[in-house]
Amino acid sequence: MRDADVEPFFATLQAANPSPETELEYSSVFELLAAVLLSAQATDAGVNKATRRLFPVAGTPQAILDLGLERLEDSIRTIGLYRTKAKNLLATCRILVEQHGGQVPRTREALEALPGVGRKTANVVLNVAFGEPTMAVDTHIFRVSNRTGLAPGKDPLQVEHKLLERVPPAYLPDAHHWLILHGRYVCVARLPQCWRCAVRAWCDYEPKTPAP
Repeated sequence: MRDADVEPFFATLQAANPSPETELEYSSVFELLAAVLLSAQATDAGVNKATRRLFPVAGTPQAILDLGLERLEDSIRTIGLYRTKAKNLLATCRILVEQHGGQVPRTREALEALPGVGRKTANVVLNVAFGEPTMAVDTHIFRVSNRTGLAPGKDPLQVEHKLLERVPPAYLPDAHHWLILHGRYVCVARLPQCWRCAVRAWCDYEPKTPAP
């Protein structure tokens, strides 16, 4: 993708969806952190199904601790790797209560120090909750960035750095949402739906997939 193509690429995504949001359901910064932690190797829909049961009864770090491991596991057992995720979430809640007054920290270093919270999760929280222009590279963003030529890279960190370099500052706050949604619903893994892609004019992928 040429440098001159990047601005119209994002302007088109913005015009189609001016205020993109995460599809994870949450009502507080902590619930967002918990939902993203639970979403690794799981769909947002699957996480939402579990957290609709969990958050009404345990929507704070202390409430999760009070719930205990066994009941927490039972609440999220429909999510893949639920036992590991339950242990990580419980340990994270303990750190939040003991070291952060029950609040979610606003720095990358403090977030990544939490069990089960890696760079991608930290980036999501920093962007969605605190408005920082971070880029959380998941499988969708990795695929779209490489396939379109926007930010080709061999690993998520390389793609993240290239995106931060190439995405115009005006689009950075929402860019990761647009790319995730584009990868989830249009530029899908098995067969990109080029025939209905609004940004195909600036995409390097060839040959473009014809309509079925």
